[in-house]
Formats: sequence, structure tokens, C-alpha cells
Amino acid sequence: MKSRITTIIMTIVILLIVSVFALFGVIFWNELKRLETSAQPENVKTIISGNANTINQDIQTPQILGNPFNDLKDGDKQANEVDYSHVTINKYFYNQLDEYAKTIYKAFESNKENMKTGTYKVELGSSFSSLLKESNGQDLLGEYYQSAIEAYTYDNPDVFYLSPNKMYLNIETTTKGKNVTYEVYINSGNEDNYLIDEFSSQEEVENAINKIEQVRNQILQNRSSDTYDNIKMVHDYLVDNIQYDTTISKSNIYNIYGAMVNGEAVCEGYARSFKYLMDSLRIPCTLVIGKGTNSDGETENHAWNYVQIGERWYAVDSTWDDPVSLTGWVSQSSKYRYFLKGSNDMIRDHIPSGQFTQGGKMFSYPPLSSSNYE
Repeated sequence: MKSRITTIIMTIVILLIVSVFALFGVIFWNELKRLETSAQPENVKTIISGNANTINQDIQTPQILGNPFNDLKDGDKQANEVDYSHVTINKYFYNQLDEYAKTIYKAFESNKENMKTGTYKVELGSSFSSLLKESNGQDLLGEYYQSAIEAYTYDNPDVFYLSPNKMYLNIETTTKGKNVTYEVYINSGNEDNYLIDEFSSQEEVENAINKIEQVRNQILQNRSSDTYDNIKMVHDYLVDNIQYDTTISKSNIYNIYGAMVNGEAVCEGYARSFKYLMDSLRIPCTLVIGKGTNSDGETENHAWNYVQIGERWYAVDSTWDDPVSLTGWVSQSSKYRYFLKGSNDMIRDHIPSGQFTQGGKMFSYPPLSSSNYE
């Protein structure tokens, strides 16, 4: 009898233990799946900021040194004619600029190598004299500059070392009789240089570029003749080799150096690296900023990409395809959750914004295919 009672008690205890373990197993599995679905991105910051501003606050309204209307000087100085009309550029955001803004963009592109010093004076010459003679000419010039630098940094992730917030427009005026001319140039103002805080010299910039190119060449040695395969190769490399940074305190986590060399980045570092590698493969691609709603229902600033296959554009979010997981294991369905998606899927939790800064130019993005790539 005692043996039977003992057996019953032991059976009940065993069932209770099994039930407890089963309950904890269900809780653990649900938590694991929740973490797997999203990288839980922090507020996105841009490559060009050394502070804690988010994307829509990074490129500030440019500061203009010198007042062309109160500081006129007499003199025999000849106008400095700088001609960038021969420079040919065909990039997505550049093509949306006004002519004055395109001139500034061309000046940056023409002086790209020189600007690695962080101190080089970018000459714009007298090409803005007619504009500056207008009553609101200085304000218009500031708007054109802001649009140009936004387009330039979003079209060219390889200029990760530049900090436009340390760059200043200078206006020098000259009068000769009744004739007034205005010469414009860009320098670092009172700053030591216009490089981001992580770099202080041309040597450091060039060393960083060399390291990035070594990684790029290693990745691209596996390229094929198929566009889809090349996009997938780059996507998979970023997902497999970059760790999403949750501290938001490490250096270069918003640019291609942090992502590709250090292997740590936030969403913008992923997105800029994806565009950088697509550019190297000559596959049309844009950087996209906007709002993303993660798996917890939290909406935050976010960055991702649009890429073209054939005549259609598709969305790729390599950050959210690289979820933070307790185990380090990621299912195939999660790894390609945001790979080559159409607008019908992306609009559920990704809302693009074409306005990169408050009050700045409203840029447009390529129209996405409504359906996913198949």
C-alpha cells in the first residue's frame, strides 16, 4: 500500500517538474522569437554628425561668413572665374538639384581628393554673383548649399570622413566703380578641419580608405554576372559580418568604416555600406531614410536601401535582416524578411521621408515595385 502511495506521489512530482520546465521552455522560445525578428534599432544618426542628433537634424543650416551687403570693399581685384561646367555627374539625388546647387555639388566632386586634408579651400568663384545681388540672395545661397551637401553625402557613402557641419560658406565682395562681384568659397572657418571627429589628418583618412577597399575587394571577388546573385551576396555578407551596435557610443558606427572594417554599426552604417558596395558593382541603389516600426511597436528613425533589378526597384533592409538573437542563431525566414521587398510589404513598417533635414529640400525616391521580387 505504502509503495503504491509513494509511486503516486512521485508521479505527481515528476508531472509538476515536467510542467514547470515546459512552461519555461514556452516563455524562452517566445522571447527568442521576439528578439529574432528585429534588431531593435536605436535612433539613427548620420555620418556627418559628431553629436547625438538624429538624421533629420544632422545637416544644419549652413553658416555663412561675411555679409556681402555690409562689407563692400573697393579694389582692383579680378573676379576669380571657376568653371565646373565640364564636370559630368549622373547620380540619383544630384539629378534632383537646381543648377546653383549642382554647381556646389560639382565643386565637391572635383575637389574630392583635396578635401581629404580637411583644410582645403573649395573655390566656387564668382558664379553666384548674380544670385547674391538679389535681395534674398544670401538666404537662397544657403538653401542651395544645404541641398547640395545633403545630396552629395547621400549619393556618396565613400566620403564618410567629411563633416559638413564643420564647413562654412565664405562670401568675399569686391567693388569696382558701380560693379560689385561676390566670390564664394568653402573652408573650415574657425574649426581645425572639416573632417569627422574620428579623423584628424589626410594620412588617417587614406589609411581608413585603404582598409575599406581591402574589405570591398575581398567581398567583390565573389561577384557573378547575375544582378540578383550579387545583391544577395552583399546582403548576406553584411548580415553575417556586422554586429548591430546597441551602445550608440562607439566610433564610426554610422559610416562604412565602422561597418566594414570594425564590423559594428547601427542601421545607417549597414545602409551606407550596402550602397557603397552596390555602387562598386554598378547596380543602381539609393540610401533611404524615414521611420521604422519595430517588433515592439516602437517607431524610430531608420535607414535602409532601394535597389534596381531590371526596370524595377525593390527595398532591402539589411539591418532588420540581422536580428539581435540571444543564441546567435537566425532562421532563414528572418534573414530575408526585408530582402528585395515591394511597397505592399515595406509600407507596413517602413515609411520613407525625402526631407533629410528640417526645412531642407524634399527629395524623391524611386517608385518601388508593388510586389516582392520573385
